[in-house]
Amino acid sequence: MVCRDAPERCRLKREIDVLGLGAVAVDDILFVESYPAADAKMRVLRRERHCGGLAATALVAAARLGGRCAYAGALGEDELSKFVLDCLDHRGVDVSYAKRVRGRRPVSSCIVVGQDGRTRNIFFDLNGVVGAAARWPAATVVRSCRVLLVDNIGVPGMIRAARIARRHGIPVVADFESDQHPQFGELLELVDHLIVSRDFAAKRSGVSDPAIAVQKLWATDREAVVVTAGASGCWYRGEGAAAARRQPAFQVAAVDTTGCGDVFHGAYAFGLARGLPLDERIRLASATAALKATRPGGQAGIPSLAAVKRFLQQAINAE
Repeated sequence: MVCRDAPERCRLKREIDVLGLGAVAVDDILFVESYPAADAKMRVLRRERHCGGLAATALVAAARLGGRCAYAGALGEDELSKFVLDCLDHRGVDVSYAKRVRGRRPVSSCIVVGQDGRTRNIFFDLNGVVGAAARWPAATVVRSCRVLLVDNIGVPGMIRAARIARRHGIPVVADFESDQHPQFGELLELVDHLIVSRDFAAKRSGVSDPAIAVQKLWATDREAVVVTAGASGCWYRGEGAAAARRQPAFQVAAVDTTGCGDVFHGAYAFGLARGLPLDERIRLASATAALKATRPGGQAGIPSLAAVKRFLQQAINAE
């Protein structure tokens, strides 16, 4: 059920491990033999519709691991919004705090996959997308979570929620793909667990080496900085360390890497909510993302906590 009342009337039902407010998406995927040239016609071999987005996939990952997760961003009354909310609800994410506003909707993407060269072209539409609403959810909802997950969709609303979280000692985990909003710097300063891709880190820090980028992005009020680099693993700093450390990527037979970065964020946030030390959070997130890569589908391929634990134990036995 989606709450449509004023914030003070939306009564909290339970404590939330991970609360997300931002990017949710509907991805319509068209599979073709090869990506066509301009003005050409191409037969579609098959089509699929998936729920995606930074916040959505991270929340589903944390829920799949056993976390109590909730989405509280702004969506509309349209078919795409209903699809997203139904998918999140089906995958264990509480959507009762989502705000429904006429004319709003999720990110809508058309993805054309060329089967011959494994190419992928993405066309996305941000019209009507709000993400985090400026005055939603109620402060009591933010205060009820153990971890707040923020991204760059709805920056003013993210800033409000992050301020509430930081005032109450709630960690803020970030998943950023863009820094173009004029208030992005303000949001960045409120993040104490910064997890970004190698490309984004290079853009913000001015250096391509992930280990050096971690140091450049470090700040005295941060708890952790993590730079992910796909098959190369990740570099991270926190818990009193003076330099970046590396977590090598787990070696797997990758089938589909869609959403692996978002899964990493969700697993990290779950580990943080459960009080795991930084090294254990990084290994958990790396293993969860690696296992996801062995299965097709973004959210559909996310493993359970039991599967991740077995995988980690096998990795320890093999060392």
